[in-house]
Amino acid sequence: MLIGQGFDAHRFAPDRPLILGGVEIPHDQGMLAHSDGDVLIHALCDALLGAAGLGDIGRHFPDTDAAFAGIDSRILLRRVMESLVERGLSVRNADLTLIAQQPKLSPYIDAMREVLAGDLGCSVARVNVKATTMEKMGFTGRGEGIAASAAVLLNESDD
Repeated sequence: MLIGQGFDAHRFAPDRPLILGGVEIPHDQGMLAHSDGDVLIHALCDALLGAAGLGDIGRHFPDTDAAFAGIDSRILLRRVMESLVERGLSVRNADLTLIAQQPKLSPYIDAMREVLAGDLGCSVARVNVKATTMEKMGFTGRGEGIAASAAVLLNESDD
C-alpha cells in the first residue's frame, strides 16, 4: 500500500464559476487559476501522484502550458488515474478536506463524493469529503479564497 497527501489553495476571482470536487457551486466568485481552479481535485491529484512517487500536478500539467488554460480539472484527475492504472495502482480510499469560510459546502458534499468516486474508479464509500472553516482566521477565514487537503491510500498489485 502507498500513502500520499496533497494540498492546494486558490484565491477568489469575480466572473468565474466555483467548481469544487467536479461540482459547480452557486457563488458570486470562482477560483483564480490557470485551469478551472478546482482546489479539491488539485489536492487530490497531488496526493495520488505523491503516493505513486510521480511528483506533483504542476510537473504534469504546468500552468505555463496553454493546453491546460481553463481545463476541467476532472480531465487532469482522469489522466492521473490512467497513469496510476498503467502502473498497477488503484485507490483504496481518499479522505479530502475543503477549507472555506464561504460558501456553505455541506449541501454539495454527496455530489462531490459521487463525481470523485467515478473518476477514481472506486465506490463512493471509499471517498470521504468534509468541509471546515478557519474560524475567520487567515486568508480562507477572511473569505479571500479556498484551500483543500487530501490523503489517499493506493493498492499496489502483486504483479
